[in-house]
Amino acid sequence: MTRFTERTIAEVPDSETRRAAEPQAPRPRATLALTSAATAVALMTYTAPMVTLPDIAAALHTPLSAQAWLLNGTPLGLAALLLVAGSLADDYGRRRIFLAGTFALGITTALSALTSSTLLFTLTRIAQGASSAALLASSLGLIVHAFPTPRGRLHATGVWGAFVSGGIALGPLVTGAMPDWRVAYGVLGAAALVVAALGVRTLTESRAPRGGRPDLAGAVAFGLALVSLVAALTLGRDGWLRAPVGLLLLASVLLVGVFALVERRGATPMIDLGLLRHRPFLASSAGGLFTGFAVIGLFSFLPALLQQTLGLSAMDTAWLFLLWSGLSFAVALQARRLAGRVSSRHQLALGFLLHAAGVLTMLGALDSGSWLRLLPGLVIAGVGSGLLNAALPLLSVESVPAARAAMGSGAQQTFRYIGSCAGVALTIAIATSTSGGLAHGADIAIAVSAGLAVLAAGSVVVLRERA
Repeated sequence: MTRFTERTIAEVPDSETRRAAEPQAPRPRATLALTSAATAVALMTYTAPMVTLPDIAAALHTPLSAQAWLLNGTPLGLAALLLVAGSLADDYGRRRIFLAGTFALGITTALSALTSSTLLFTLTRIAQGASSAALLASSLGLIVHAFPTPRGRLHATGVWGAFVSGGIALGPLVTGAMPDWRVAYGVLGAAALVVAALGVRTLTESRAPRGGRPDLAGAVAFGLALVSLVAALTLGRDGWLRAPVGLLLLASVLLVGVFALVERRGATPMIDLGLLRHRPFLASSAGGLFTGFAVIGLFSFLPALLQQTLGLSAMDTAWLFLLWSGLSFAVALQARRLAGRVSSRHQLALGFLLHAAGVLTMLGALDSGSWLRLLPGLVIAGVGSGLLNAALPLLSVESVPAARAAMGSGAQQTFRYIGSCAGVALTIAIATSTSGGLAHGADIAIAVSAGLAVLAAGSVVVLRERA
């Protein structure tokens, strides 16, 4: 009896150690809830300056020529780090990267409320983008691990995509409702920290390690290339043929070449360049790029244009844009019902065409003096945006092996925010550089956005997988 008791007691620690070492089963509903909540907060932070841009620019004494940086800080950080964040999540743990990104988002967002200059605000916005990159790229990896079946993945990515739209919808409302834009950033920072704290006890770890070191050289080359491109587009509004603009564009091209060389020779590249020969991956990337360029680029600056041309307040603008973003949320949440009848690629094409049709109905609205002229266009474009936000995350994880889901998500979103950076800079350049005034410049920017959306629809249809 004594020997049996001693042997049993001795075996208990070993059995507990083995159970602790075993990977924990994911909790699908909790994983989806937390990743969706974090995604919504990240997108709320992203869209926070949309309706408060005039107030922020006035408080920080930001000239018109530099206001693109106030909007482009977060997408710049996102685009620069999404690829490396996706690779790090797959290699070193999606839960670990998700929690680190969410905590960092809370801290950097709160710091934005304390800034006193355009430079400091832009730097904190870039840091928010980098933090958001970590949580967004790892979110879909966590979801794919928690929902291994195609049916479950379809439902989960649809919900996640809907919360992308939900964050876009709530961001302007929250910031517009606050007494001051600094208070809004404090509230958003606190929300991110709460979500991160909940994730510590709820999320389970998953990874798909490849071995090797992080691709830091690729990350630096890609980040510098993107900064050069955005700087060139921002400076271009004062003259596209000036030497600094040309040199920055040339630097961007050369750095992209360096990035491609590093990725081809690296043992653990951020992105497998062989995927560029895979048509579904190209369709996912093109869809992300044109969503940023045509949709986000226009709608990021349009609220500021409305306030300056129609005299709307920040809160009035937020409620008006809720028609677009709210419909986007509702459509993205229900778009999963199209599965089996309409492919993700065709959903993208339809979404782009609806965006083009919607914004074209807005032509002349800013010059008419009435916001009522915007309503039909916001409805149509909102439906299109919902289809885009539902189809893009599903296509991004379907276009790569399941073990590389975070990398696939990071790649698609990287192209999305590259397009956003370029789209915002281009929209501001067009709208503010036209001799006919802001309303006339806005009409030209709207027409350009519609044309890009039609081009995008054609691109994703052409990039169908060969039989």
